[in-house]
Amino acid sequence: MDLKLLLISTLLVFCYSNAQKEGNECINANAKYCGECIQAGAKCGWCKDPDFLKQGETVSTRCDELQSLIKRGCNEAMIENPHGERRVLENKAVTNRKKGEGKLKPEDITQIQPQKLSLTLRSGEPQSFDLKFKRAEDYPIDLYYLMDLSYSMKDDLENVKNLGTSLMLEMSKITSDFRIGFGSFVEKTVMPYISTTPAKLLNPCTGDQNCTSPFSYKNVLKLTSDGKRFNTLVGQQQISGNLDSPEGGFDAIMQVAVCGDQIGWRNVTRLLVFSTDAGFHFAGDGKLGGIVLPNDGKCHLENNMYTMSHYYDYPSIAHLVQKLSDNNIQTIFAVTGEFQPVYQELKNLIPKSAVGILSDNSSNVINLIIDAYNSLSSEVILENSKLPEGVSIAYTARCKNGVVSEGENGRKCSNISIGDEVTFSISVTSKGCPKKGKPETIKIKPLGFTEEVEITLHFICECECHKDGIKNSQLCHFGNGTYECGACKCNDGRVGRRCECSSNDVATEDMDRTCRKDNGTDICSNNGDCVCGTCECKKRDNPEERYSGQYCECDNFNCDRSGNKLCGGHGRCECRVCICDPMWTGSACDCSLDNSTCLASNKQICNGRGTCECGTCKCTDPKFQGPTCETCPTCPGVCTEHKECVQCRAFGTGEKKDTCERDCSYFNLIKVKDRDKLPQPNDATYPVMHCKERDANDCWFYYTYAVNNNTEKEVHVVDTLDCPAGPDIIPIVAGVVAGIVLIGLALLLIWKLLMIIHDRREFAKFEKEKMNAKWDTQENPIYKSPINKFQNPNYGRKAAVL
Repeated sequence: MDLKLLLISTLLVFCYSNAQKEGNECINANAKYCGECIQAGAKCGWCKDPDFLKQGETVSTRCDELQSLIKRGCNEAMIENPHGERRVLENKAVTNRKKGEGKLKPEDITQIQPQKLSLTLRSGEPQSFDLKFKRAEDYPIDLYYLMDLSYSMKDDLENVKNLGTSLMLEMSKITSDFRIGFGSFVEKTVMPYISTTPAKLLNPCTGDQNCTSPFSYKNVLKLTSDGKRFNTLVGQQQISGNLDSPEGGFDAIMQVAVCGDQIGWRNVTRLLVFSTDAGFHFAGDGKLGGIVLPNDGKCHLENNMYTMSHYYDYPSIAHLVQKLSDNNIQTIFAVTGEFQPVYQELKNLIPKSAVGILSDNSSNVINLIIDAYNSLSSEVILENSKLPEGVSIAYTARCKNGVVSEGENGRKCSNISIGDEVTFSISVTSKGCPKKGKPETIKIKPLGFTEEVEITLHFICECECHKDGIKNSQLCHFGNGTYECGACKCNDGRVGRRCECSSNDVATEDMDRTCRKDNGTDICSNNGDCVCGTCECKKRDNPEERYSGQYCECDNFNCDRSGNKLCGGHGRCECRVCICDPMWTGSACDCSLDNSTCLASNKQICNGRGTCECGTCKCTDPKFQGPTCETCPTCPGVCTEHKECVQCRAFGTGEKKDTCERDCSYFNLIKVKDRDKLPQPNDATYPVMHCKERDANDCWFYYTYAVNNNTEKEVHVVDTLDCPAGPDIIPIVAGVVAGIVLIGLALLLIWKLLMIIHDRREFAKFEKEKMNAKWDTQENPIYKSPINKFQNPNYGRKAAVL
């Protein structure tokens, strides 16, 4: 029993160990030295104790989670577990200056804090810091107005001529340091964008209209604080013309972005107002004019004119986004309502840009610029430069009133007013050791602003104990490696725990790999040592017990047991599987193949109704049971077969009452009070047959017949007979007489009722006819009275004289 418990506990530990390894990034890293280990993850530590490893363990098992190393016996002081750190190098406070307190140089205004940091990164361990941003009041602004001067913008030019002083006046409400510049564009000066006939090159407009020659982009006025000069120079501009509807505005935007010296951009807020009433050409459209070279993104202004429009294609949208972002330029698209949807889509691709609907003659351009500027300046979006491979960065924005924002993945705060302060929590994480640990520099800045945070990244690629390594140490097989952090780091061409093997003699540099079965994690199945790529199995105290196999995965003492005997004493153990002797089978050789114990009385195996398994019958017909499947307690005729014996033993009646003791003692008789006490089929653990039989006196008796698990026959019988009672004559006669009388009375009552109904109907009929009579005997027209009256004509006269 103790041996079984030991085996079960060993199996549980093995399964738990494997489960731990599957989710353990430290062990799965298979680190050969301390530097590899600490790069596997932030939870990984390296035990540098020389005596830490046990027999069968490899160098890589020095790398494990900290708690696991301590549980395995490594002293906490001997665990290498370096951590990263954060150092702030420059931390100038944000400017609290208000308008009217005097001008400051742009470089003296601080809107972002801190300015420089140094982060030391351990693989998988994030380093975090807070970045504070505060919009400074009265911050300088540079605004460059870039206008489409194709013929359709003629009315707009008249309104822009007075833009300088008016815009200066409005912007003075926002900042006391404002500069404005002006540029114009039309289209590439090649077919099919413009007409190249000599006359059209001089005057591209039709009729008597006087237009200037077509051009791609012209810088009319460098950024200046003189609004009147803006009005003067813009007032001298003339409309030009081109053939197709889209314009070459992208060429102009590219030159405005990259020609900082010619435009006069300062290191302040930079706004570019792009005014047009048409669409735009972009990369690829230049092929129509035979221009196939991609735009190089460089400045090509000579005498303030773009000279390479016929040589370079239009820039792509992505190229523009990059250059605008690199130069911190915020773009305001002032376009007519017809093209507002097009530029709205463009705005979605260009960070820190806005779109305003320009009236037909640009009369609302000042309000449009002010509204767009307020919209752009009230939004803060952080961006970072390209990250080194394996480095990731995460943002969490805490905006006004501490509200956490998830916009732009935590990089955005909106509705920021002048003087508002917001904070971004930034976390930088490294995976591995980029570029062999050389420092890297990244920058984070708010889009559209020139200020930025410079972060220098240092990477922890080696442990501290690496510095104390002993090169060509004798501990590493006669100087074939460097002994550092409690383990050997082998020289080129040498492999092994102590660098004892030549890489030419083994199939792979990872020798332990050839000692792992099915690419598992256990070396030589934990039953041996890997020596130069080959398993050498351990020896057992009992010389009869031994490990074997290519991976020491086999043994001859861990097979199944029966009766506390290995392989039941009827076989031998080979590679943890029993090889049974003849006439025996089963995992523990405990199943006999001898069928003699399964022969029934008819000399058939299991009475022909089952199979003989391990010397015991398994009945295939569920009705039959017993050692040889001969007993059928529920077969038809069972009740009749046992009727006489049950009757004589339970009630002392029947044909066998005289021979009952001799013929009917083969079952156990159990009497019960009523039928509910009889065994039910669903309550029994073996088949039960319910019987109902009649004796010579027409009395019924009830019983059950069954064969229990011990092959004993059991009969449960109700101890009282169910006999029918004789008929009672008096109630029957009385009932018949009463029935006849009642039926007679019922018939008389029905007859009487029918007669009453008939008389009432006849009387009602008579009354109805009486009521319908309309005349009597005196009014009868055919009635003649029996009395006649006659009048003598001579009655009353005097007698005539004769």
